Amino acid sequence: MAGIGFELRKLLKRESFIGLIQAYGFAGLISAGPWVLSIVGVMLIGVMSVGVVDQTRMVAQFLVSVTYLMAASLILTGALQLLFTRFVADRLFEKRHAVILPNLMGALTLTTIVSGATGGLVLGLLFQESVLYRLLMLACFVTLCNIWIAVVFLSSMKEYLKILGIFLIGYIITVTAALLLRPFGLDGLLMGFLWGHATLFFLMLALVLRNHPGDQLIAFDFLPRRQVFYSLAATGLFYNIGIWADKFIFWFNPLTSEPVIGPLRASVIYDLPIFLAYLSIVPGMAVFLVRLETDFAEQYDAFYRAVREGDTLAHIERVKDNMVYAVRQGIYEIFKVQGLTVAILFLSGPIILQAIGFSPLYIHLFYVDVAAVGMQVVLLAIMNVFFYLDKRRIVLALSIFFAAVNVGATLATQYLGPSFYGYGFATAVALTSVLGLAILSRKLDRLEYETFMLQR
Repeated sequence: MAGIGFELRKLLKRESFIGLIQAYGFAGLISAGPWVLSIVGVMLIGVMSVGVVDQTRMVAQFLVSVTYLMAASLILTGALQLLFTRFVADRLFEKRHAVILPNLMGALTLTTIVSGATGGLVLGLLFQESVLYRLLMLACFVTLCNIWIAVVFLSSMKEYLKILGIFLIGYIITVTAALLLRPFGLDGLLMGFLWGHATLFFLMLALVLRNHPGDQLIAFDFLPRRQVFYSLAATGLFYNIGIWADKFIFWFNPLTSEPVIGPLRASVIYDLPIFLAYLSIVPGMAVFLVRLETDFAEQYDAFYRAVREGDTLAHIERVKDNMVYAVRQGIYEIFKVQGLTVAILFLSGPIILQAIGFSPLYIHLFYVDVAAVGMQVVLLAIMNVFFYLDKRRIVLALSIFFAAVNVGATLATQYLGPSFYGYGFATAVALTSVLGLAILSRKLDRLEYETFMLQR
């Protein structure tokens, strides 16, 4: 989120209640707005298509198809996202803006080839549905993969309201087109989804082209070892596997799922609560972004500036203490705000489920998922502090630990029975967060030593 801190600081410097509300609202929209729009948009298509599409089952097939498209595209591009983010950040720091656009085109070319080949192979070998359905699924998959790569560039720009507006336009078109085409059944819904996301992608690309003119058409400078950190690629891959591991385990266990279309399965008992719970991340993500990109970022810059300029040890230690305090206060505020959100949802959970037509039997799993998602915001904050400190190996280890625990704990909960469903993901997030906090505390205590004595 390079540059967003400047915008947030402007709002906070007003020292007014309105400025505070604007800062947190702006941060919430930027950090979680696209995610919320995607969930709400897809759910709207499903809800408004019931009774119009010939069979309600077709609506379920659409929702499941889209869910798998999202999961598979995030996992496939996870390796490239973080690697490419660091490459872009380094080039911006070097003020080599001309190389950014050609490498974006290179990354998109690579993504298109890999996602097209992978998606085509899977759809050709495992699916027996119509040719049109498979072609639409492939087109949607390639488009989504390219969107996740283009998002990397959007984070380097300061035109955040335009970025949010692009997402809003994209999902308005997605919902509108899908609803207009719903009389054509599943293929019509997928066609609407494709139109909306293709529009979203090309609007993103137009914004990038305007902000980053290039000196050549295509380049692959982000691939050579000297230019990138492959540990970031592994981190992105394992983190996304960790996020989706419990869902796939529930989807492909015959006891907790049912077939929907082709090889795709869905878990009625597990899917609805977890995706609804993810809508609760907005408050925590707003605090996370404000505190990370204002208080902590300022103290981080002050500390390393003091080190580079050879300031006195007393001043360096004082600035370092301020940075540690900013980290602790930021994580504490995330705990406080997200904890309050969780408490409110615990109290209003039955009313919410009744209002949207969910069975009250979902309430216990909903509670577990809301708490787990809240803790995930804390984990994101911890990992981002490590990224600031350039502790890539630690973040990779945490990502592998998160994925492994989620797989093991989720399998254990399925063996223990329905009363334990959801605790696998919650356990993985909680244990990884606690481990991350312990390591972070030790690293911050040793920061001066590692800064001065371990440099090569």
